[in-house]
Amino acid sequence: MRAIDFKKKVCLIERENVGGAGIFNGALSSKTMWELSQNYQMMKSSQYGYYVYDSHLSFSAVVHETHKAVNEKFQQLKSQVDFYVKSGELDFIRGSASMLSTREIRVEMENEDDFIISADHTILAIGSRPRYLPNIPIDEKIIYTSDGILSMEHYPESIVILGAGVIGCEFATIFSNFGKTKVYLIDKAPRILPFEDTDISDMVATNLAANGVHIHKGASLSEMTIENGQVKYILEFEDGTKEIRYVEKALVSVGRVPNSENIGLDKIGLKLNNRGYCEDEDTQTSIPNIYAIGDFTADIALVNIAELEGRHAVERIFGTNPKPLNYDNISTIMFLNPEVASVGMNETQAKKAGIPYRVSKMSFDYMNRAIAMRQKQGFIKLIVSDDDEMTLLGMRVLGAHASSTIEAIALLISMKKSVRVLAELIHAHPSIPEGIQECARMLLGNSITKPEVFSQGLTCYSVQTDGTIKNL
Repeated sequence: MRAIDFKKKVCLIERENVGGAGIFNGALSSKTMWELSQNYQMMKSSQYGYYVYDSHLSFSAVVHETHKAVNEKFQQLKSQVDFYVKSGELDFIRGSASMLSTREIRVEMENEDDFIISADHTILAIGSRPRYLPNIPIDEKIIYTSDGILSMEHYPESIVILGAGVIGCEFATIFSNFGKTKVYLIDKAPRILPFEDTDISDMVATNLAANGVHIHKGASLSEMTIENGQVKYILEFEDGTKEIRYVEKALVSVGRVPNSENIGLDKIGLKLNNRGYCEDEDTQTSIPNIYAIGDFTADIALVNIAELEGRHAVERIFGTNPKPLNYDNISTIMFLNPEVASVGMNETQAKKAGIPYRVSKMSFDYMNRAIAMRQKQGFIKLIVSDDDEMTLLGMRVLGAHASSTIEAIALLISMKKSVRVLAELIHAHPSIPEGIQECARMLLGNSITKPEVFSQGLTCYSVQTDGTIKNL
């Protein structure tokens, strides 16, 4: 679409579904299931002054609704592609492509002869797929990846999830929210979501456990097999003990790998790293007229990053000289219970970078909107530089409506603005983003809700490069 803006002739080649993992078997499908599971859990809750005594939960209906959501977006994309194909501005080819040279591409289509097209510039948006482990018999019937999970026909009585990263924790949340499945989560690390600060991962782990999820912490999977239509898995722990368990289904969620095989990259000498990802410089590969975007690159594998990189690559190709990409203010959402939103640095990253910083943290207990919603579990954490300027570095929000809080911070981080600018913003009342303003005011020493009064829910401190912590 961005290339069409430049009135250039565009050829789009896709062997599977337009939209890729951002829609199919990925972001949209899993988030639709998460939304449905959240709605169901709220309906079944008894803490809001009302209670639904009888309800019927149909897995097939949930899957059907998820497919409907996916198809809605697919039809939108298809309509747009069809429009530009009809106008002559776009050639769309359903087939498999491989590079013959830096300017020639072979296309294979079903029931048709192969043919060759030429292009001045090529963008490789080849995406990724779930990573398979060679010793696990993944069949997408009993042992699944995220690609096959929607082919389940009923809620399993039990499921084990291998991998406690974002995808693993999201599916643990989804299945436990519906309340029909006993969920086991295998985490080799001492804690889940190890890339996040401990206050985030600890609260998510606590909530998963409260929802009935059993987390195998510090456990290594030594074996996973299918026996008599069930999953048998054996765990080994650091103390040398072993544990054997049987469950109905399994989900393997141990990362993704790029779709870089069998597309001629070796023929043209495109430089890849040892994991098959492209080594690019601001989307440009080692071959000047070939660009790489999305999951094929070795940076952050997110839909919004893929879109940003795709637009950026086109703008570079057609000479608008955009500023180099900056990933410092990337906004992300983890669809957990409750949701987690992040932008910029967390404390772990600031420490690793050797940056002295200040933190203000406010519990949802003191936010009027959270009180009104009766959803007070969570917090807002704001991170700024430890100097007179107090430049915004990052924010983490765990709780209801977390995703509504991050955009203003992303903008201010990209502009390298001080927390003073943030403190001057007036947010709608009552709203969760009001807590951001109070966090900013805490750092400036002029908050309405005072940390010295509510020390359990409001904290403000600085951290030096040697690890020294000082309350502010």
